[in-house]
Formats: sequence, C-alpha cells, structure tokens
Amino acid sequence: MSGYRVVADTGLCQGHQLCQGEAPDVFGFDRDADVVVVLVENPDESRRADVAAAVKYCPAFALSIEED
Repeated sequence: MSGYRVVADTGLCQGHQLCQGEAPDVFGFDRDADVVVVLVENPDESRRADVAAAVKYCPAFALSIEED
C-alpha cells in the first residue's frame, strides 16, 4: 500500500463544508477565514474512501489527493 497526502487549496475553497460531512476526522473548518482546514494531512489508508468522496463532492474543486 502506498501512502497519500490530502491537499486543500484555500484560495479555491468557498466554505461549503461538504468535506466535513464525508470525513469529519480529516477536515475541519476555519469559521473566521471561511475555509477548509486539513486536520490530518496523511490519513490512514482506511480513510481513503471517505477522503476520496470529499474530493469528489467538493463543488469548488479545492481538495486533492497526492500519492506518495
């Protein structure tokens, strides 16, 4: 199994917070800045499906997964 890294482009984030619904232990939200916060940059492999769903459903395309 290869590892992966979660990347958030806060310049693209529009504050929809859908990522938190998919993976609340990986994504947080900065209410002051109105942007996503990555709480766990290198989540466990068991979280990959939820993280991938967060990336897929982000309406601003602000999230990505980078393979190690």
